[in-house]
Amino acid sequence: MRIDVVSIFPEYLAPLELSLIGKARQDGLLDLRVHDLRDFTTDRHRTVDDTPYGGGAGMVMKPEPWAQALTAVAAEGSGDAAGAGDSGDARKPVLIVPSPAGERFTQATAHQLAEEEQLVFACGRYEGIDERVLEWAADHFTVRPMSLGDYVLNGGEVAVLAMVEAIGRLLPGVVGNPESLVEESHSDGLLEYPVYTKPSSWRDRDVPAVLLSGNHGKIAQWRRHEQYRRTAERRPDLLAEFDAGKLPRADRTAFADLGYDVVDGRLKRRPDA
Repeated sequence: MRIDVVSIFPEYLAPLELSLIGKARQDGLLDLRVHDLRDFTTDRHRTVDDTPYGGGAGMVMKPEPWAQALTAVAAEGSGDAAGAGDSGDARKPVLIVPSPAGERFTQATAHQLAEEEQLVFACGRYEGIDERVLEWAADHFTVRPMSLGDYVLNGGEVAVLAMVEAIGRLLPGVVGNPESLVEESHSDGLLEYPVYTKPSSWRDRDVPAVLLSGNHGKIAQWRRHEQYRRTAERRPDLLAEFDAGKLPRADRTAFADLGYDVVDGRLKRRPDA
């Protein structure tokens, strides 16, 4: 996979040289390149912003530097010197624009994007990027504005760091033990169960006895039920989408103890719970 990131603060993306993502770059598993938007300006001040039409606070990022930058990185990624958007068998690169007005980025989104050939991240700043850039880009890219959550950041770089790590770790060979990707939070719509390590007793707190029993069947059931409990306590909204139609009796009992009944394959919280 190739990932391109365009930003006016390319040094902000330096953490992508570290840890598993950095190693994946070194090993050739991930072709990740960071570009300075100011390199695509034409004036001596390297201007990337201007005042908004209609008035209002803040500045808006100018369209032409973005068009030049996106055309260049798409052409590099496809190997087509004519630029992005030419007809052919290759899929369009996906342009991801971090924005509080975008779709919610989830683990399912990460899995989906990990299947793409090229991702391009456009890090906006100030009041955002001129809307015409997204309209123009739709002819050359699959455009997906994305949000990490219902809050506002100063720029897209922080969001890109999170999204690139979430996507990059799903690429084959990046994570040493692929099984760890299966059992983590959100992989099946639930939060991950709690984990423990040595010593078995620490500051008057003991590891749950079942984890020391050696009974793998009971351990698996305990972990599953802990997922239910933790999700119900911390993210009950996730349970509304959870497919409970094929749950075994023990799991239905675990949910009943948490105040949920299975109705038409879905979990429904009892009014008295």
